[in-house]
Amino acid sequence: MPQVHHSPNQNHLLAALPDPEFAALSPHLELFPLPLGEMLYEPGRQLHHAYFPTSAVVSLHYVTESGAAAETAGVGNEGMVGVSLFMGGDPTPSSAVVQTAGHAYRLERRRLKQAFDGPGLLQRLLLRYTQALITQLAQTAACNRHHCVEQQLSRWLLLTLDRAPGRELVMTQELVASMLGVRRESVTAAAGKLQELGYIRYRRGHITVLDREGLATRACECYDVVKTELARLLCDVKYRQEGLTGR
Repeated sequence: MPQVHHSPNQNHLLAALPDPEFAALSPHLELFPLPLGEMLYEPGRQLHHAYFPTSAVVSLHYVTESGAAAETAGVGNEGMVGVSLFMGGDPTPSSAVVQTAGHAYRLERRRLKQAFDGPGLLQRLLLRYTQALITQLAQTAACNRHHCVEQQLSRWLLLTLDRAPGRELVMTQELVASMLGVRRESVTAAAGKLQELGYIRYRRGHITVLDREGLATRACECYDVVKTELARLLCDVKYRQEGLTGR
């Protein structure tokens, strides 16, 4: 099999750092495998590392006292896991679970805080990303309250597809139901409808998107709102990457 190339530049936030700032931070970045289902942090536990995904997708959950959970946001190579490390909210009542297996670069909390408090670009990039993350959190709350399961599932599949390589997602209906905070039977019915329309194919824990444009017609406006905000972030990141770095 071909050797997989790993680089911190596969994460858009790290790629946007100017060369001197990147050079100072890169020796402290540790390539870290993230298997499916890995818990990066649990409710009430102190975070020790920030994670910058390159090929993995991480799901942020809010967990109730009863143990019930629902996804509040997803994080892929556009962002980072662990904003509470620089926002002053550590520990948090939320959790982070690997939704799509892959890799990330992790950074020890002390190193992150030093870089964040320094004079470089990292602070502005992370605060800008946090703004996009807050938009995603708010839109997810509105979506879960006002839109049907089919719309929620379509929105969730599209956002996950934006972050994951390929068209196939390794995902059981039980896990999707947990992500959306709905009953498994509701996900089964919604997935069945999307499959009948020819937009997806579901078999043995694998969801393949066959018609992305068709799937987008079943999603609510929440997908476009989140995508637009993330695109605005990435547009700024791309500008800084091309204008300030040679990488």
